[in-house]
Order: sequence, then structure tokens, then C-alpha cells
Amino acid sequence: MKVFEHVSLKPHNTFGLDVKARFFAEITSLEAYIRLCESGKYAQVPHLFVGGGSNILLTKDVDALVLKMDIMGIEVTQETEEHIWVRAGAGVIWHDFVQYAVQHQWAGIENLALIPGTVGAAPMQNIGAYGVEIKDTFDYLDALNLETGVLERFDAAACQFGYRESFFKHAGKGLYLIASVCFKLAKKAELHTAYGAIQDVLNEQGIQNPSIQDVSNAVIQIRQSKLPDPKEIGNSGSFFKNPTVSATEAERLKASFPNIPSYPVMGSTEVKFPAGWFIEQAGWKGFRDGDAGVHAKQALVLVNYGNATGLQLLALSEKIKKSVESKFGVLLETEVNIL
Repeated sequence: MKVFEHVSLKPHNTFGLDVKARFFAEITSLEAYIRLCESGKYAQVPHLFVGGGSNILLTKDVDALVLKMDIMGIEVTQETEEHIWVRAGAGVIWHDFVQYAVQHQWAGIENLALIPGTVGAAPMQNIGAYGVEIKDTFDYLDALNLETGVLERFDAAACQFGYRESFFKHAGKGLYLIASVCFKLAKKAELHTAYGAIQDVLNEQGIQNPSIQDVSNAVIQIRQSKLPDPKEIGNSGSFFKNPTVSATEAERLKASFPNIPSYPVMGSTEVKFPAGWFIEQAGWKGFRDGDAGVHAKQALVLVNYGNATGLQLLALSEKIKKSVESKFGVLLETEVNIL
């Protein structure tokens, strides 16, 4: 595994922020990474693992060995009449994996089309969209224990999935390297079309009995209509989490703001509200300060119009949080990892 020095991370983060890594390398196999560790050459510097760089905000140069996960491959590991188990390398692009499943008529992740990032990063965030989350189809993942060098298997319970949360973002942060993820997909689809505008798009297209491909295409159309392409405008998708509040707090918000949209949280009395609505109502949608801004079509997305710095984007996010808290009494949390 070849290690480079003083490498720009601009191509490796979707905000397009030009900060430098002290050292940089690509992991194409666990064996290669283990050999690198055994050499002891980079034992005195932190190791930072990145996938597609779609969920990080880099505010300064990174004094570490930045390791881009490039373990590839997709394989079927088990099959029954109703389900199929598919394992993918952590470096596989998430959208490519979704399209692979859709093309094979394997259901369960079609609503997660066009989410940026890699397969390995997906369970860390418990990524989700349009009424579906990773945990719904997740079977297990294999991760390297960075202290012992032993490959360990985590089932869903061990991953401690929550809303955009997992064990790997808290107690397990920095202790494991996810190598592959296995999903249990269905051969007979139970489609989720009620969330967001999916059903509206299907109706507009005159599709009465949608297929997995139809749902995936609808999701792609919706996302492309609202979200900027990182190749054209730097962004990390949703910058903030949708806030979840108690039933009492939800009633207060609905009483004060009758038009506020909300969604029940399954298995809970709590209620979820769209962060983008709060941000838009607070007047931030389309805001721009230099090259740091809020997207004109989706207030949940912060954008880099070219030469913004991570610190400028961070400062903008803090202003938005204070503004929303002042107007609505709701404190937004960032979904993006700030480094």
C-alpha cells in the first residue's frame, strides 16, 4: 500500500474543500492495511478513514494518515425462496449497490437511491430516506478491531442503530474499520411509496402498479429536482438532522405554527419535524455569504459555491442553528461530521 504525503483532500470530500492530509493512502484490502500497521511506520499518527467524503466538513488540514476505503466487490452469500443475502465491500459506491439490487429485482433499498457515499459508511450513519433506513434490511457487517487486529461481526443489535446514529459514531468511534456489509433483501417487494412525493411522481407518470425500478426512478427524480449535484456545487446533502421532539413539545409547535409538517416516529410517542422547514421559515433558504450558502431549492443543504472554507460553512451552520432556536425553540443537530 503506497502512502503519499501532503495530499489535497479536495477530490475526497463532496464539499470540495481544499485541505491537506499529512499522509494519504487507499485501502484495497484488509490484508494490505494490516501489513501497513504491522510495519509500525505510521503508528505515531492518527488514522482517519473516509469513504465517499459525503458526510464530513473539513475545517482545517488533517494531521493524520487519511485512508480512503476502496475494498470492492458484491456477492450473494445465501438465498431462500423469499430472501437473498448480499454482501458488498465497504468501498462500493452506495448508489451503485442500490442499482445493482434494483436490476436484480431485490427489494428493500430502492428508496435509498442516489444517497451519496459508500456501503461501509451507510451503517455508521444508519442512512435513510423516504420512510426507509439501513437498519430495515441490514443483516450484519464485518469490521476490523483496530486495537486487536481481529475481524469482528456485528449484527443489528450490536450496531445500536438510531436515527442517523450507530455504535460506530459513539462508543465504537475510531475503534473499528468496517470492511463489508451484508443485507437481507426481499424477492417479493413491499414498496414504500407514501413518504414524501414518491406517490405523486408515480401518479404523474400514470404508474398504478409500480415496480422496484419505478420507485427507485421516482426517488432519483425527486432527489435530482431538490438536491444539488456535488460535482457541480459542493455540498454534503442534508447538513442537519430532522429534529425529533416529545408529544408535548410537538403540540406546542403545532399550536404556534398550524402549517408545520410533521411525521410520527414509529414505536414512539415522539414526533419528527423537517429541519428544512424550520430553516426556510427562518429566512435562510437561498442565503449566500461569499461562497458559503444555503441551497435555493432545499434549505437543509449547505453549499460551497467554489472557494468557501470549512470554517465559513461551519460559521454559517451555527448562525442557522441560533436563528431556528430563537424563532421556534428547537435546537438543530448537525448530521455532518465536523473535523
